[in-house]
Amino acid sequence: MSVELTKGAVEALINSPQADSRIILQLLNIRQLSNSSGPSRFRLFMSDGQHSSPSFLLATQLNHLTEDNLLKPNCVCIVKKTINNTLADGRCVVVVLDMEILQSAEETGERIGSPSLYDATGKKCSPQKPSSGSSVPASSPSAAVPVSSSKKNTTLSSPRGHEKDFVGKSPMKASPAKASKSSPSSSAKVMPITSLNPYQSKWTIRARVTNKSSIRTWSNSRGEGKLFSFEIVDESGEIKITAFNDEVDKFFSLVEQGKVYFITKATLKVANRQYTTLKNDYEMTLQAHSSIVPCDDTGGIPAVLCDFVPIAELENREKDTVVDVIGVCKRAEDVSRITTKTSREVSKRALHLIDTTGREVTATLWGEEAEKFDGSQQPVVAIKGARLSDFGGRSLSALFSSTVMVNPDLPEAFSLRAWYDQGGYAIDGQSLTEMRSLGSGAKTNWKTLSDVKSEQLGQGEKADYFTCLASVLYIRKENCLYQACPSADCNKKVVDQQNGLYRCEKCNREFPNFKYRLLLSANIADFGENQWVTCFQETAEVLLGHSAEALGQLRDTDVTAFDEVFQKTSFTTHIFRNRVKLETYNDESRVKVTVMEVLPVDHREYSRRLLSNIRKLAS
Repeated sequence: MSVELTKGAVEALINSPQADSRIILQLLNIRQLSNSSGPSRFRLFMSDGQHSSPSFLLATQLNHLTEDNLLKPNCVCIVKKTINNTLADGRCVVVVLDMEILQSAEETGERIGSPSLYDATGKKCSPQKPSSGSSVPASSPSAAVPVSSSKKNTTLSSPRGHEKDFVGKSPMKASPAKASKSSPSSSAKVMPITSLNPYQSKWTIRARVTNKSSIRTWSNSRGEGKLFSFEIVDESGEIKITAFNDEVDKFFSLVEQGKVYFITKATLKVANRQYTTLKNDYEMTLQAHSSIVPCDDTGGIPAVLCDFVPIAELENREKDTVVDVIGVCKRAEDVSRITTKTSREVSKRALHLIDTTGREVTATLWGEEAEKFDGSQQPVVAIKGARLSDFGGRSLSALFSSTVMVNPDLPEAFSLRAWYDQGGYAIDGQSLTEMRSLGSGAKTNWKTLSDVKSEQLGQGEKADYFTCLASVLYIRKENCLYQACPSADCNKKVVDQQNGLYRCEKCNREFPNFKYRLLLSANIADFGENQWVTCFQETAEVLLGHSAEALGQLRDTDVTAFDEVFQKTSFTTHIFRNRVKLETYNDESRVKVTVMEVLPVDHREYSRRLLSNIRKLAS
């Protein structure tokens, strides 16, 4: 089969910073480079029929072509994406990031044309200069990083087929943005975020900070330190940047959320999906030589980049998917506090969001976001990077890396506000969070207390979870409070030393003070059965409506007021989310029910659930 090579492509590739076109070249020879560490690297001797050059380097993500014995001398290839780099000795190499075999070596049979060796003497890889400090040698393990898939979807110019002649044309040359007056260098060429990859050693981006974390500390077997991270966006995409130790001191006060900056000389690496939800295969790390310069020209830089998913579509998304969502907050629950596995107390608040699809979903905010949120005016809430859960059907949870925006300055927010005010508020929306919890077997299964006993919940190896509507019959106020260790990560009971000090056996320390903690035993009942349950600190405080510290002071100073708290709680009705498990103590087995969450009764939602059950029973 006769194949026509793309004449002039070798010269054009060597003198272009990067290329995103389909170019037909022939492989004349391939040689494996010596590499003591990291993956194998291969140098390619390529020809366009007019010129040939050994200055091509195969990216390691394409090593499978050699391993599968597809890339052999005389085969014809379609080169789709390249990037140029300058080595420490000044030589220019063209890194082939994406290619495919058009015709095998057996089918081609021989060399096509009579190419002459291209003389690149005195030429440089545009736009980079030789630099041993920032070069990427052929054997560098860092060059093994795969190319970002996000770039494939954000190419500025679409492929134009097999280019036949590159002479006098420049389809592959990047058109750099003009340097702003605020640019750190008048010769700086601003690149879009999506065009960045580890094969480049000199670049500048102009982007807006959309999210900034606080300073956090870390400690492990290799040492300890501090870090902070922030996310930036430009018209092409977004990326996460992290600073450690000295760079925290240098850049934390400089970086402000909402401001635009020129950023250069940071290190790119493959993104750790455990800590970022951005749609970019890479993330940045600031170094000692990194530069961040404020930019006055903010034109064309978006405030935030969101890909909102309609609430009704959440049903069709996989569990643990990270999504952007926007809706009107119909109702916000009160703040509650839970204790994590590391004994750290965290605030949480559930929001009930609705959008134009008429569906509702529960989204949970945590920490400071939960405490400062005000839902009294039914604001529009946008959450960028929320995790989708199947807890109670379909629900959302804001992550540490999520961005929560209240009444954001976005077109979607304005149209949603108009829809809600013009009649959306009257829609009887169906909740995804409640819808699937009806008989779905999820942890929030609705059960009556008689169901719990008749179905013998908690009798298996693992604990069972259920939700019920019940009233408080009786609370044992004796021994409901205890004096606990004041340390942040310890809740163990302390021993009064009778000398003004309190000893914690776990911490092996004595303290001049203590903190009160609640351990409540209550009897709750519905229309058919009653059940003793245990409430720990957070759920007990919600149930009683007072903090443990306030109750401790009342018990010590005003016993009558203390008793009134318990009397007012009796015969109140709540929604209880519970954990039930068979436990053995002193050779005696009994079912223990622990309250995980106490919620107020939304009678409208509860009535809707009852009506749904009636329809199911009647059908």
